[in-house]
Amino acid sequence: MIEEIPLSRPEINEDDQRAVMQVLRSGRLSIGPMIEQFESEFAELVGRRHAIGCSSGTAGLHMALLAHGIGPGDEVITTPFSFIASSNCIVYVGATPVFVDIEPKSLNMDPDLIEAAITPRTKAILAVEVFGSPAHMATYRAIADKHDLKLIEDSCEGLGGRWRDRAIGSFGHSAVFGFYPNKQITTGEGGMVVTNDDRVADVCRALRNQGRAPSGTAGNAGNWLHHELIGFNYRMSEINAALGLSQIRRLDSIIERRQQVASRYIERLMGNPELLVPTVDPETLMSWFVFVVRLRSGYSSVERDRILDGMRRHDVGCSAYFPCIHLQPCYRERFGTDEGSFPIAESASQRTIALPFFTEMSPRDTDFAAQTLELMITRETFSRD
Repeated sequence: MIEEIPLSRPEINEDDQRAVMQVLRSGRLSIGPMIEQFESEFAELVGRRHAIGCSSGTAGLHMALLAHGIGPGDEVITTPFSFIASSNCIVYVGATPVFVDIEPKSLNMDPDLIEAAITPRTKAILAVEVFGSPAHMATYRAIADKHDLKLIEDSCEGLGGRWRDRAIGSFGHSAVFGFYPNKQITTGEGGMVVTNDDRVADVCRALRNQGRAPSGTAGNAGNWLHHELIGFNYRMSEINAALGLSQIRRLDSIIERRQQVASRYIERLMGNPELLVPTVDPETLMSWFVFVVRLRSGYSSVERDRILDGMRRHDVGCSAYFPCIHLQPCYRERFGTDEGSFPIAESASQRTIALPFFTEMSPRDTDFAAQTLELMITRETFSRD
């Protein structure tokens, strides 16, 4: 009997539990040594001078945009094929997201379309490493530098991945990671901004802590009720940081095991003529966030959704990843965007299927999930006749 296979599941081991209990016993639950150690080891991992822990990847993107001076009247070029937070943060600061279509293989922004979207109001490119792929990041940075723009790298899905000798998170002027429970490592809720820019780091540290000046910077940093900026409560707790610190110390093992799960899926599904299975550039070390396949062209979103419903009835977790941001009701109402604006993103979006994917997933589970997917596709094909 196969038990229900969830879409994702965090790996929490005894070391993680001990780390959290150590903090709970200490009585120091916020602004303590765990966040400092987590930030230090994270910065070293990514190869950046600064790492600033915060309450979520969304909070990190919000702070990064503010710290780079993005605000009302500005435009930020970004992708319509992402979790909505990447664009919401642009709206938070009063700027306008300018979408460009995606490249069909990597599902990241098509670099050939970016320069045509640049206007005198463009101040930044917010590039998402979709599903953990660093494809085109070096090209985005070259375009940003050519036009004196900031590159904000949304690395929330790619921790530990590399392109050639460069770590994900090293391409942007700043980069942001997220640690939600479905990510490679989790802090429960949490995020991290990384940068080599001292000023940006100081601003982010102030913004996360109600605008208080960080210790050691100019201003009245010793006064808890002295606020240099209009800030937020975006701090990461000591509990979250302890969990992240414990997990990051086994990141290599986590990535390796997730690669094994992805490889099993690829081997199992690559021969199916109804599916497009993700491929990895040989110059890329892929740190898998999720495993997403696409139905081949000709399938509608209605047919895809019936396949998803069938899989769920067989206790296999699955989802559509991602609905296009520009077609979300709040964006259509605010910006007047409509169907047909970004055809490649829209076509991919209506045919995506995220399969169960997590670090401890067994071969038996991957085989059952793949078998169930193929069964539901076969049923859908027969129903057409």
